[in-house]
Amino acid sequence: MEITVTTAEKLRLTADEFELIKQKLGRVPNFTELCAFSGMWSEHCSYKNSIKWLKTLPRDGGRMLVAAGEENAGLMDMGNGFGVVFKIESHNHPSAIEPFQGAATGVGGIQRDIFTMGARPIASLNSLRFGNLQDVKTKRLLSGVVHGIGHYGNCFGVPTVGGELYFEDCYHTNPLVNAMSVGIMHSKKMVSATATGTGNPVFFVGSATGKDGIGGASFASADITADSAEELPAVQVGDPFQEKKLLEACLEVIETNAVIGMQDMGAAGIICSTAEMSAKGGVGMRIDLDKVPTRQKNMKAWELLLSESQERMLVVVERGKEEAVLKVFEKWDLSCSEIGQVTDDGLLKFYMNGELEAEIPAYELVLGGGAPQYTRDYKEPKYFEKIKAFDLNAVTDVNSLKETAEQLIQLPNIASKRWVYTQYDSMVGAANASTNAPSDASVVLAKGTGKALAMTVDCNSKYVFADPYKGGMIAVAEAARNIVCSGGEPIGVTNCLNFGNPYDPEVYYQFVKAVTGMGDACRKFNTPVTGGNVSFYNQNPDGPVYPTPTIGMVGIIDDLSYRMTLDFKAAGDMILLIGTQQNDIGSSEYLHKLKKVAYSPAPYFDLDEELAVQNFVSAVIKEKLINSAHDISEGGLAVTLLESGFNKDLGFTVSAESALRKDAYWFGEAQGRVVVSCSMQNAERLTQKAKAAGIAVTELGTVSGGSISVNAENWGSITEWKEKYDTAIEKILA
Repeated sequence: MEITVTTAEKLRLTADEFELIKQKLGRVPNFTELCAFSGMWSEHCSYKNSIKWLKTLPRDGGRMLVAAGEENAGLMDMGNGFGVVFKIESHNHPSAIEPFQGAATGVGGIQRDIFTMGARPIASLNSLRFGNLQDVKTKRLLSGVVHGIGHYGNCFGVPTVGGELYFEDCYHTNPLVNAMSVGIMHSKKMVSATATGTGNPVFFVGSATGKDGIGGASFASADITADSAEELPAVQVGDPFQEKKLLEACLEVIETNAVIGMQDMGAAGIICSTAEMSAKGGVGMRIDLDKVPTRQKNMKAWELLLSESQERMLVVVERGKEEAVLKVFEKWDLSCSEIGQVTDDGLLKFYMNGELEAEIPAYELVLGGGAPQYTRDYKEPKYFEKIKAFDLNAVTDVNSLKETAEQLIQLPNIASKRWVYTQYDSMVGAANASTNAPSDASVVLAKGTGKALAMTVDCNSKYVFADPYKGGMIAVAEAARNIVCSGGEPIGVTNCLNFGNPYDPEVYYQFVKAVTGMGDACRKFNTPVTGGNVSFYNQNPDGPVYPTPTIGMVGIIDDLSYRMTLDFKAAGDMILLIGTQQNDIGSSEYLHKLKKVAYSPAPYFDLDEELAVQNFVSAVIKEKLINSAHDISEGGLAVTLLESGFNKDLGFTVSAESALRKDAYWFGEAQGRVVVSCSMQNAERLTQKAKAAGIAVTELGTVSGGSISVNAENWGSITEWKEKYDTAIEKILA
C-alpha cells in the first residue's frame, strides 16, 4: 500500500510527525514501520506533551536506588539489604469501554512492572473515580471495575490493602482506574530492563499473542467519543492464573543468573519492549516474528508488534545458559521461545518467514531518544473567574450540626467503601496489618525484613480543580500525613497524572501548575518521585475530567511498636486537635454537595505548617504519648471524630467555643490538622510539647462509652451513626 500522511493520521500521527519519521529513516516508512512509530510515539508511550514538566520533579536523593523512570518501577532502600519497589499506572480508557477486563488487566500490568525487576508483589492499592452514583451507567461501570480488580487480584494472590473512591459528574463518561503495586526484594538482585551482549538470545515467555489489545497505546491517547466503543478490540483480556505462574517462573529464573535483562510487554507490546531494552543498552535486535507463539492464525507483522496481549515478557539471556532458562519455564508450563538475538548496530530488524518487514533504529522510537517532545501553550482557565467571585458571607451557616453531619457521612465520597473492599481479598499472604486495626495508611508487614511498609493513594481532585498548584501540593501532603499518622516515615512517591486533552491550553495550565505544586511539596517532604504514569485525553464531548494527579506514596515503619491506628482506644481518653482551625469551607464536600456550590477556592493550606504538624505527630507517636491519630480530610472535624469511634464503638463528648463559623469549624477541610487521643496524664505533656514547638493544640473533649454529645447536644449512639455510614453506598446500589 502507498504510505501517505492520511495513513499516518489514521494511526494518530500528525503530518509533521510523518515528515519527521521520513527524515529519521531517510525514506518513506512502510506500513509496519509506521504502526511501530504510531505506538511508540503515542502520548501513552512517549510522554511527548509532558516530559518537559516531568523533568522538573525531584527525581533523585533520599533512599533512591535507581534513577526515576529508568526501570519498570521505582526502587528505594528499606535498609537491611532490602528494597521496596512500587509504581502506579492508569487503565482509564479500557475501563470506560469494557470495565471488567479494563480494570483486571490494569491490575495485571502493574504487577508485572514489579516482579520483572525481581521483586515479589506484597500489596495492591487502587484509586477510582466515577460519575454520579445514582446513574445507571455509573453503577454498571463501578460494578464491572470492582469485579475486575477483585477477580484478577484475588486469583493472582496479592492482597488489595487500600485505595480511594470518588464520585463526581465529570467522570461520567471517562472513569479513572489507577492501580498501584508494592513489592520487596533484595536490593542488590534487581534485574534491569536492558539488553546487552551481541549474540545473546532474546526469549519471548508467557502467554501466546492474540489480536486483543492491538493499538491499545494509541487508543489511550485520544478523547473518549461516541465512536470509542468501536475500538473494543483494543481492550486486553487477562488471565490471572497465567500471571501467577509467570511471577513464580520469573523470580525463579532470576536465581539462575542467566538473565541479562527483562521487561514486560505492556503498552505497545513487542515493539515497546524490544525498542526500550535495545535503546537503553545501546544495542539492536534481530527478531523473527514468525517464532512468536500466537493463539490466532495468520497474524500480520504489524499486529504481532502492537498486540497488547497480557502475561508476556521479553527476556535477554546470556548465551550458553539457554537450557537453564528453558527448564524453569517448562517447569511452570509456560511458553518460552527464542525469537531473536541482540545485535550491535542499534537497529530493530523484524522478519516474518525470512522476509524483512521493518528496520528501525531503536533510539528513534523511544522516550528520551528520537521521540518528539513538545512545549504546549497554556493559559489560566476561564472558570477561575467564578472561583475568585466566591463569597463566604453569601453562604448561610449551618442550622443543625447533627442533621448536617448525618447527611455528610452518607455522601458516597465520605461513606464507608465496604461494598467495594469486601470484594477484595485483603488477607492473602497474611501480611496485611490493617484489617482489624485501621489506620490512615495501609500497613503491610515486609516479611523477612523486620519492618513494615505504610502505603497510600491520595488526591482530592476538587482541590486541584480549584487551584492546580495548591491542589497538587495538598495531594502530596495528605499522602505524607496519612503515612505519618500510621507511624511511618514517608520515603517516596509514584504518581498517576490524569488530565484532559493537552492541546487545550486551559487543561495544560492545570497540568503544569499541578506538577509544579507536586514537585515543591515532594522536595519539602523529601519524597522524590520514583516514576509513574501520565494519562492525558481523559475527556469527552462535555469537557475534561477534574485534574487528578493521584499520589501513591510509600513509607517505612522501622519499629512496629511505632505503629499507630486511627481508632479511639478507651473511654475517658482525652481528644485533642493538632493544628489550627480556619474559617474555611472552600471546596469541601459540605459546600459542594450539600450547599451545591460548584466553584470555590481550595481549602486553607500552608506547606511549612503542614510539615511542622507532621513532624510533631511523628514525634509524639515515637514518644508513646498518643493512642490514636486520624487526619482531617473530607467531611472535616465531625467526620474525623465519627470515624475514630467506629472501630471500637466508642463515642465522644466534645464542644467548641469559637468565633469561627460553625460549618467551617465542624465541616471545613482546611489542611494540616490531625485528631489524636491520649490518656489524661499524657494530655498535659503533649500540650506542653506542642507549645514549645509552636504547634497549635486544642482540647476538644473526651472519648465516651458509646454515646455522642456535641456542644451539649445528644447525637445518639455511635452504632447508629456507624450503620448509616456503612450502608449508604449499598443502599444506593440496591
